[in-house]
Amino acid sequence: MAALMAGVAVPGCAEAPSRSPRPASRPGSGVAGSGGSDAIVSAAGLGGTVGFVVMETASGKVIEAMNETVAQPPASVAKALTGFYALDRLGANYRYTTRVMATGPVQNGRLQGDLILVGSGDPSLDTDRLGDLAQALAATGIKEISGRYLAYAGGIPHIDEIDGDQPDYVGYNPAVAGLNLNYNRVNFEWKRGGNGYTLSMDARGKRFVPAVSMANVSAVSRAAPLFAYKSGQDRDTWTVAQGALGKAGSRWLPVRHPEVYTAEVFASLMRAHGLRLPDAGVIGGLPAGAVLAETRSDALSDVMRDMLKYSTNITAEAVGLTASGAGGLRASAAQMNAWLAAKHGVQGQLVDHSGLGGGSRITAFDMAAAFRAARGGMLPNLLKEQGIRDAKGKEIKGHPIRVVAKTGTLNFVSGLAGYIQPPSGKELTFAIFSADTRRRDALPMSEREQPNGGPQWTRSARNMQGQLIRHWAAQYT
Repeated sequence: MAALMAGVAVPGCAEAPSRSPRPASRPGSGVAGSGGSDAIVSAAGLGGTVGFVVMETASGKVIEAMNETVAQPPASVAKALTGFYALDRLGANYRYTTRVMATGPVQNGRLQGDLILVGSGDPSLDTDRLGDLAQALAATGIKEISGRYLAYAGGIPHIDEIDGDQPDYVGYNPAVAGLNLNYNRVNFEWKRGGNGYTLSMDARGKRFVPAVSMANVSAVSRAAPLFAYKSGQDRDTWTVAQGALGKAGSRWLPVRHPEVYTAEVFASLMRAHGLRLPDAGVIGGLPAGAVLAETRSDALSDVMRDMLKYSTNITAEAVGLTASGAGGLRASAAQMNAWLAAKHGVQGQLVDHSGLGGGSRITAFDMAAAFRAARGGMLPNLLKEQGIRDAKGKEIKGHPIRVVAKTGTLNFVSGLAGYIQPPSGKELTFAIFSADTRRRDALPMSEREQPNGGPQWTRSARNMQGQLIRHWAAQYT
């Protein structure tokens, strides 16, 4: 259990064919020992199913393929589809706005009415930007309010957690709501002293470190589980196995009441400016009022670039929900699936926008077809550079061929899809999926953050991906 405590705190469609026409594919070339695709896959020894396809980007001609029509979990490669979808639906310059509104006039520093923190679903809002919003409100001269302090989070629906098959305590599976803060994670810090442990919760940023009371934790003497969670009406209550703590450390825990969390942190920041706010009430409808201050996110294209680089689940889910306007994750993913099919002939069966849910399925062929369809837009410029790698998995610096792609990892699931871009000649589009779903499904909940054998399996899958890409780049570009 001690190893699990080692986490460091860081802050309407056009008509199209219903199915992509599938050019005749040929299997991976080579025999055992030849260094061909078949030999590379065989040597990896992953078990389960490996599927891949590599095609010419310009023509769509399939060059090599294996199990390319077998639907597999895409893991976080699904985020590339979400980026493709959201940029089409919302536009590259779309920005989220978080506002502070008043329902009455401000007279001599006193607000005659309610003060409302209004969210739109911004997944990138952090404590430092919330602190800037507090400063902007303070600049209006407000020192007192006569009414209530309210939080409106109706921009997107509240989702308690992205995937119910994850452990309660993993920071990558938080709630999603119209008011989000620090990717809906709270920093848990502990230090051992002479009289036991000092435990604290905060919403730290780079410039501000406000304490948090809506989430609390206590250490208890038990062997397992590592964490136990209990949800209150507006509180997150945790206990942790004391024996796992060690001397000192910190890690992010997920927040299940992000509206209350964001409102509390904003109130803490306002106290530094002389305005003491009462406890916030969460409202489902937004009354008329005047905007006193606001903060805007970066443009959606930049938000998507960060999402693809850092693979943030909450960003994918919030942006997908914003783009669809649906009332839940499955309904929202279904709308994205329908958009992919109607506009690009791609058949996806995704259950969310991040790929965290293990129930999502798509074939390597359809994923590559989606990447090929996205080639004329912004997506290739937003993807992370992966590079050509040597036999040991290390990037070959200065290699003339670029590889830009999106990775995806779940327990015993690994994916990679993107583009192989030579300085001249043919660009290739590829997708590689590996999944041992039987081994994944057999994991008990207690082993799902760090399963036995999981890191080794993932390293083998990634090394196989690198060898396939190097082989294709050498043979076909």
